[in-house]
Amino acid sequence: MKEAWVRLEEWSKELVTTALEGGADALIVPVGWQQRVKALGRITTVSPDGDLKPGTDVAFETLAAPEDEARIAQRLTQGPVVLAAAEPVGANSGPHRSWPVIPLENLVARGGRLLVPVASCEEIDLAFGILETGVAGVVIAARNPAELKELLGHVKGVRKNQSLQVATIETIRAAGMGDRVCLDTCTLMTAGEGMLVGNTSGFLFLVQGEVLSNPYVAPRPFRVNAGPVHAYVVVPGGRTRYLSELQAGDPILIVNANGATHDATVGRSKIERRPLLLIEASCEGSKGSLFLQNAETIRLTGPDGEARSVVDLQAGDRVLVQVGKPGRHFGMKVTETIVEQ
Repeated sequence: MKEAWVRLEEWSKELVTTALEGGADALIVPVGWQQRVKALGRITTVSPDGDLKPGTDVAFETLAAPEDEARIAQRLTQGPVVLAAAEPVGANSGPHRSWPVIPLENLVARGGRLLVPVASCEEIDLAFGILETGVAGVVIAARNPAELKELLGHVKGVRKNQSLQVATIETIRAAGMGDRVCLDTCTLMTAGEGMLVGNTSGFLFLVQGEVLSNPYVAPRPFRVNAGPVHAYVVVPGGRTRYLSELQAGDPILIVNANGATHDATVGRSKIERRPLLLIEASCEGSKGSLFLQNAETIRLTGPDGEARSVVDLQAGDRVLVQVGKPGRHFGMKVTETIVEQ
């Protein structure tokens, strides 16, 4: 598990509590804060009078020149090293990076417990993706509890699982031609993974990635043949978007048959005119539908996670869906009187 340290320079009970509740591994705080922090909960403090003392138990270093790299590498053999941010805490007005990637790759390759300052989810992903292994941890200097909660959740991999139910196929029939969207991601999916897509936001089908072999075409485990341009698809943050809106660089949510999720990035969106099937299903009194391309490589997901090609689907077959209350405003769930059919 990657480490998340939180740096605080002004006292805030709310920020300390958020750090504790978010699973922070340590707090970097000024001298004199030890008792106030410990009164709120058990957590390692990094301070001249804390549990870990700068210069003794943990080194703080600046990586700004080639000669710094050799010194930091030596320090890493003795204990944890925290790279100092190039800007003062709170000075960030947007995503920034105060460390160079190539020297950091060299340090990660040497091993050791290296932590770097971050100010956004993008920086966290970059730091943890260096040489695939990534740094040991990050140091967060958040300005408010909401920002701190988001960044800690990103470090700790906190993702809200999607609740899936079993639906029964009622009808499947040819539905003419339509513009369908293939979403190619920057991630290789595994068997049972895909995206939640539907004609309505209240009834979404788990459409699997093209992971399985087929006599006619090679697997494309980065791809979900997701449906027509008007369909909804779930993206990170509990939102939905129209398939037609997505383009390279947009975030997308990958979901498996157990409801576990992880974020991915759209690498390419392909809209092509293809023959469609209309699939209608019911689940505990709710009904929903989805158009999918009429081809054997497009698969829904059975209750046990097995792939079910749309060309083999029959009335009575069972598939995994997500059923909820409809109602979206620019992709965000809202409470309103609405009928989708």
